[in-house]
Amino acid sequence: MHRQRIASVDHSDDDSDWRQSDWATQGDDAWFWQLIRGRRSVRRYLPEPVEKALLEKLLTAAVWAPSAHNRQPWRFCVVTSDPVKQDLSDRMGARWRADLSADGVDEAIIERRVRISHARITGAPALVAASLSLEGMDDYPDRRRQEAEWLMAVQSTALACQNLLLAAHNYGLAACWMCAPLFVPDLVRDVLDLPQSWHPQALITLGYAAEEKHRERLPLAERVTWR
Repeated sequence: MHRQRIASVDHSDDDSDWRQSDWATQGDDAWFWQLIRGRRSVRRYLPEPVEKALLEKLLTAAVWAPSAHNRQPWRFCVVTSDPVKQDLSDRMGARWRADLSADGVDEAIIERRVRISHARITGAPALVAASLSLEGMDDYPDRRRQEAEWLMAVQSTALACQNLLLAAHNYGLAACWMCAPLFVPDLVRDVLDLPQSWHPQALITLGYAAEEKHRERLPLAERVTWR
């Protein structure tokens, strides 16, 4: 049991539906809602390293996610090497800088965005690059069904990442999901020396939080329809 490890989060200023629901804050399942609601996307970390054994626990939680056909298409690469993080950030930043410049974004804004991104990646004690592989997934002769199969793999990998994020919070770690690899999959594959069959989907930064984050959620009624 690791419920006591979940960091408490002050929701006193949260006016969402959740705060108004007694079942979300009281009773035997309060720990569960604390886990769900307490998770935040944190981008600044303490320099303390994350133990390999703890990272393995997070990855174990990840691979117990449901997946299409139970084919488990997720693939993970863990990065703790500072030179690799530096190289990945430098090359991703260069590509992003070129894209933003082509979009006509002001140079000062470009440099600020790239600098912030660089700090987030290199400042994280650990990174988890999440990819998917179509090996083992069904193969169809037509584009419509093949695209659906691809989306099944994407969804399966996202579910695994959510498990990882919740496990991180459970063990007192902070994390942030970054989608940048979607824009530069070949670059990520090259820097991390990943197989060609791996399709990078996300970069998750991990560490012990150096900041607190508080975010609200929109009212449930604005996002749910009942039939």
